[in-house]
Amino acid sequence: CWKTYLGRLETDESRCVAMGTLGTAVWNGGDRPEEALRVFEANLALRRRYWSYDEELVLTTQTGLANCLAKIGRRDEALVLSR
Repeated sequence: CWKTYLGRLETDESRCVAMGTLGTAVWNGGDRPEEALRVFEANLALRRRYWSYDEELVLTTQTGLANCLAKIGRRDEALVLSR
């Protein structure tokens, strides 16, 4: 369960992976994209802050956020992230 990782430091990669999994699960549920958006935004902020050297990881996280933004109609923001 993702709650297992809440008490860990922000720099704990397991916590960040759990956040990504949570965002994807909420996103794939399809009926709560705004909640998924908040998780994706927080996860991307952590990825940029602590794992910015891992471009593939940051871009993958950014793509999830862009897809979520597009789904809720914020296509201009999604386009910026996709570039």
